[in-house]
Amino acid sequence: MEYQPEYKMLFNLILNNIAKHIALDRREQEHFLGLLSTKKLKKKQFLLQEGDVCRHSAFVVEGCLRGYTVDSNGFEHILQFAPPDWWIGDMYSLLTQKPGNLYIDALEETEVLLLSKTDQEQLYLDIPKFERFFRIITENSLVANRQRLLDNLSLSAMERFALFCRQYPTLIERLSQKQIAAYIGVTPEFLSKLKSEYFRRK
Repeated sequence: MEYQPEYKMLFNLILNNIAKHIALDRREQEHFLGLLSTKKLKKKQFLLQEGDVCRHSAFVVEGCLRGYTVDSNGFEHILQFAPPDWWIGDMYSLLTQKPGNLYIDALEETEVLLLSKTDQEQLYLDIPKFERFFRIITENSLVANRQRLLDNLSLSAMERFALFCRQYPTLIERLSQKQIAAYIGVTPEFLSKLKSEYFRRK
């Protein structure tokens, strides 16, 4: 099966991501790719909102998404950024098919590949090794979320910023001070001081 050049690039990215964990032959690759749909999001457009049921796993091929919650005082708490080569979704809602509490929106023009939960479950039957791939993805997400919770409780603001720089090296200059500050749990003004000190030490 031949794809347009722009789709080849998108598909190569997701196939390389999968190849980190499982090996697919050509037939299996084409079967998987045939289940994907593409979606383009404008800046600030939502992929998912609180109360929605998450029906797709999303893989970012261009741009950047963020996943966040909003507390009773209206403050945003960013849980995850998803630049290219990252998967994102409301894990609780996707697994339970109940309304979620996560917002996912685009920080810039973004393109994602979507795999529906229905197709994902059929994929487990058609190509069983995909069950291992998505188990690894789910486990990694759960471990990362737990570690992030512990880091927020035990690490200093400087240590949390340093961790952000290691985890999202491509986003340091792309994101606004406000977005990074909301992720590490400080004010934008304090973040400016952290950044100056961090890069001065380096």
